[in-house]
Amino acid sequence: MPARPLIASHRGGSYIWPENSPTAFRETAKLAVDQVEFDVHLSADDACVVVHDALLDRTTEARGPVRARTLAELRAIRIRGAHGETIPTLAEVAAIFRGTPVRLRLDIKADAERRLYPGIAPRVLAVLAEAGMLDGTVITAFQAETITALREAGFTGEAIWLCALPTWHDIGLKGALGVARGRGAQGLGLHHSILDTGVLEAVRGAGLSPGAWGLKEREDIRRVLELGVDVFTSDDPVTALAMRG
Repeated sequence: MPARPLIASHRGGSYIWPENSPTAFRETAKLAVDQVEFDVHLSADDACVVVHDALLDRTTEARGPVRARTLAELRAIRIRGAHGETIPTLAEVAAIFRGTPVRLRLDIKADAERRLYPGIAPRVLAVLAEAGMLDGTVITAFQAETITALREAGFTGEAIWLCALPTWHDIGLKGALGVARGRGAQGLGLHHSILDTGVLEAVRGAGLSPGAWGLKEREDIRRVLELGVDVFTSDDPVTALAMRG
């Protein structure tokens, strides 16, 4: 267990800046956070782009699947509330954090049908390698097959399986531990609401690193800090840093 929980700026700090926007990443790079968390999808021409949802509707001025647009088309789509900024590429985000102490925490997403994008794992690794950012990057995914795809593509770094709440309710702690270990993950990311001392002990006892996600409110941040998870993502990294002290 680290001396204190690591803090990851979730989607670049979506409580403070427009999520997954260049501004959010530039501001996060100025903070004393340990990691920056963001999400990757593939465009129609297989470019790695940074946006959370498989659909453009919620966070941009466009509608429809990310996968239906080419990179050139996505570059012309403005992020809501981001003063004209458009969807960044993975290479552009990596460039912002190159030379900083902030590690990348990259969440590989599925398409609008919850299917793994064909070839996304090797494409992500290639972009990171070209940027000189492969070493030290943490890669997470809710789809367990993504972890397998990363290993098959030669990724030897830290891979984290994120267990969604419906999955947790279906398979429970024992099942979640089995999936994470069976897929070759080093860590298990769980929604903060299901974490307690017993769960943390079980995760560590299985040789996995416990992490928490879904933290937005001060009360939740305080509880997770007191529990002593290894890492957690927060939409309000400024508050999380102040509370960690």
